[in-house]
Amino acid sequence: MKQPNHRSVLLGAAFLMATSAVGPGFLTQTTVFTQTLGASFGFVILASILIDLGVQLTIWRVIAVSEMRAQDIANTVLPGLGTFISILIVLGGLAFNIGNVGGAGLGLQVLFGIPVEVGAALAAALTIAIFLVKEAGKAMDHFAQIMGLLMLLIIVYVAFTSAPPVGEALVRTVAPTKIDVMAIVTLVGGTVGGYITFAGGHRLLDAGIKGRAALPQVMSSAVSGITVASIVRIMLFLAALGVVSQGLPLAAENPPASVFRLAAGEFGYKLFGVVMFAAAVTSIIGSAYTSVSFIKSWHPGIRRHENRVVIGFILVSTLIFVTIGKPVSLLILAGALNGFILPVTLSTMLVAAYRQKVVGDYRHPLWLAVVGVVVVVVMAWLSGQVFVQQIGGLFS
Repeated sequence: MKQPNHRSVLLGAAFLMATSAVGPGFLTQTTVFTQTLGASFGFVILASILIDLGVQLTIWRVIAVSEMRAQDIANTVLPGLGTFISILIVLGGLAFNIGNVGGAGLGLQVLFGIPVEVGAALAAALTIAIFLVKEAGKAMDHFAQIMGLLMLLIIVYVAFTSAPPVGEALVRTVAPTKIDVMAIVTLVGGTVGGYITFAGGHRLLDAGIKGRAALPQVMSSAVSGITVASIVRIMLFLAALGVVSQGLPLAAENPPASVFRLAAGEFGYKLFGVVMFAAAVTSIIGSAYTSVSFIKSWHPGIRRHENRVVIGFILVSTLIFVTIGKPVSLLILAGALNGFILPVTLSTMLVAAYRQKVVGDYRHPLWLAVVGVVVVVVMAWLSGQVFVQQIGGLFS
């Protein structure tokens, strides 16, 4: 049976995934790596985009064909595995959401001069209001699209004003002078790690866009999400490259803010506040919605009161930030945890793609399987190294 063309939902799922990926960490990572790698960072972006596509296409396809959420697929592959993955996703999502709330507060501080804690509370109130709307799914879709387009337009403007060496960036994208594998892993983890991988796929499932007949629509939405996130990253890279190539120093405490200020003056600094707020507040929504989608299978009450549980998730994140502050050690561990989540979830989906009781007679593309296996091995090895180093640093 042919699926209806839910254009708004498809765009909403794409932007939910993209804006979930474009958070405060995304802005900082892109700026810092541009500062250290220069034009060669273009190669890192290209490699991460190709990996992101392979990961997202596999996961979204399996979710659509199986018509099950990721945790239910995992429990079918191995009883208890879905519960384990759900715990990882929720813990990682909560930890990162504390940083997202702080980022939203920082954005409002830049714009209006209010304390970060007050800004964080206001941002939380805005996101909670979205989930109080009767049709919260549609409200979330529209909000993600508006904020995503706003971020994109501002970053394109700043990239233009910074006058980057576009020719050099194009050359170094295919012929880099140096390659940083850890930078690739960091970007991959930041755009398809943890809850981000499942944000769009679960949104489409909740909207009823599923089954083999819906695969073309699902794939189009997945590619659109990666494309939006990639364009934002490329434009931010060019903006930072324009500043760095002029030899201008970036402030260590807030590198992305320096890029905006140096490229477009005080007006640019205010624009940074808008981008930081938009990036953080959409990441709060994506983190809360997707994390809760992983525990909906635990109890019928969670499914019936999903929006209330999402609101509770946001409130807990905000209270931790306002009362305790940004828990650095927790965020460090969450970063390492995010690195572990991707190989665990992706390997599970790869196994599920060949289990008849999960996908029926669906045949998974060989090239996606090959890309998936490579990503699993590399991410597992590197994230293991990072985790050991960070654990050692915390207790040394």
